[in-house]
Amino acid sequence: MSIMEYNGGSVIAMVGKECVAIASDLRLGNQALGISSNFQKIFQMTDRIFLGLPGLATDVTTLKETFRFRVNMYTIKEERELEPETFAHMVSSALYERRFGPYFIEPVMCGLQKTHDGSYKPFIAATDLIGCLNFAKDFVVAGTASSKLFGVAEGLWEPDLEPEDLFETCAQTLLNAVDRDAYSGWGAEVYVLTKDKVIKRTLKGRMD
Repeated sequence: MSIMEYNGGSVIAMVGKECVAIASDLRLGNQALGISSNFQKIFQMTDRIFLGLPGLATDVTTLKETFRFRVNMYTIKEERELEPETFAHMVSSALYERRFGPYFIEPVMCGLQKTHDGSYKPFIAATDLIGCLNFAKDFVVAGTASSKLFGVAEGLWEPDLEPEDLFETCAQTLLNAVDRDAYSGWGAEVYVLTKDKVIKRTLKGRMD
């Protein structure tokens, strides 16, 4: 058994037309034993940045607080809001600091990057255990159901999806993928971020 599969869980982020979506399942397990069906894996770092943390549950709690502290320190020191791409590099360097005894987490980040003309551009990224960044223009996945998520997302994702269509695509991708993975599932949490608002929806899933 890989330590990455000990608690289970999966996260996916997708790009739409001037919007991004991030979704995770809600299961917390001890391998095949289910412990909780409302374990949060997605956290809002700023008004325009969301972070998904699939992996070992103890490291989820640790890193959530670590990144919250670093984001607050950046905001105080720089006196400006953190941009998603800068946040991705912050996450990468924090994980690389611990490369010889890594956190067992594969972070997934999404946000809206402010451009020079004042508009917002969707941004998604993911890293491995030691902070190697993976930028994408369509979707990024992580967790125990990642191979299934890739397959379903390849078939469902389209460019320039509107927020509602993006929500539907992201939600259906996650729910269908985790049905094929014993360590993920038990419902889902989906966030859609646009320049005006954040839409959060909690979905029911199979509990068997």
